[in-house]
Amino acid sequence: MKLTYQAFDKTGRQVADTIEAGDSAEATEALRRRGLYVTEIAAGERSAPPAGAGGRGRTRPRRLKSVALLTSQLHVLVSCGTPLVEALGALARQTTDRGLRTAIADVQKRVEEGISLSAAMECHPQYFTPIYRSLIAAGEASGNLAGMLERLAGTVRKQVRVRNALLGAMIYPILLTVVATGVLTLMFIVVIPRFGELFKSLDVPLPPTTQALVTLSEALFAYWYLAVLAIVAPAVGIPIWLATRTGRRMLENLILALPQVGGMVRSFTTARIIRLLGILLEADVPILEAIDLTRRSVRSHRYDALLARTQDAITSGDTITSVWSRSNLISPSVQEVVRNGERTGRVSLMLLSAAEFMDEENELIVRSLTSIVEPVILIVMGMVVGLVAVSLFMPLFDLTSMTQGGAP
Repeated sequence: MKLTYQAFDKTGRQVADTIEAGDSAEATEALRRRGLYVTEIAAGERSAPPAGAGGRGRTRPRRLKSVALLTSQLHVLVSCGTPLVEALGALARQTTDRGLRTAIADVQKRVEEGISLSAAMECHPQYFTPIYRSLIAAGEASGNLAGMLERLAGTVRKQVRVRNALLGAMIYPILLTVVATGVLTLMFIVVIPRFGELFKSLDVPLPPTTQALVTLSEALFAYWYLAVLAIVAPAVGIPIWLATRTGRRMLENLILALPQVGGMVRSFTTARIIRLLGILLEADVPILEAIDLTRRSVRSHRYDALLARTQDAITSGDTITSVWSRSNLISPSVQEVVRNGERTGRVSLMLLSAAEFMDEENELIVRSLTSIVEPVILIVMGMVVGLVAVSLFMPLFDLTSMTQGGAP
């Protein structure tokens, strides 16, 4: 079958052409033997890529934890001298993730047939990202697959740790918000209507806040379908809108513009980018391919545009910092680290050092943010519930005072 591919040669020049092969794994293996680093391969005739596409297919592993565990176990087995085919077979038998088990078994079969590990993984992009496969290919080319697996395992574990930290930081505030919403809903549906009936039967004059709560509760009952629509419409419409390029860009611009939150997002994204770029450069991946692979792992259109400009600058003979120094997405400290790396010829080392520092800083940010957000949500919840409770009981207090004052 005829397949189209995009790749980089050893000089960093981008190549796009077609090749005859049985499947994508066989084609990738043949191209690697020619000294090409494949970034994309697909069936069909070659056509001009769309503007800004650059061969990017931003795929992520469906189950990052499973891939992290697989990589760690494969590193241990290969380091102990276990033949690669046997190591893959053992992992296929013990992996609990059914989809990953099937993928590993297929990779084992292809490796047994003589295809390289990185080329065999090409057939399962839902688990093995382009960066993952490129690093495996670099480890195979250097004869240090075990060392590269160790580095990969550490990188994927760090991604899992960062993701878990973010999820852990969000779970409690989300839980508090859900509970508060449930309590308020229950009060408006059950409690406030009963108080409203009581106030009407007693003919008690209502303060403005109490009257507003009772009126709102009655309106919810009278126009319940509008309330349901107000909940369902955003729940359905927002995900559809965010699925569009315009929606994603507007949301990203909004998030990056938010105080504190925007800075945190920039910090996390920058740390991920410089870590991936540093690992790829340390593995002797050509810099243009390294940037291209990093672009494919980034889901931010602004960072994608920044990396695209970086590629153009390097192609023209400029440096990374010539572009990064004009962007507010990269912090001045990272810019200075990269500039020093370019001066000394140790860009990969400097990038990895900066990534380690930023990861530690980001973990502190997440912990401090959690410690701030949780009490703020509790205070807001207490104030809202307290306001509702006071508004409901104030007429009763007034009625009691009037009754006691009028008693003989």
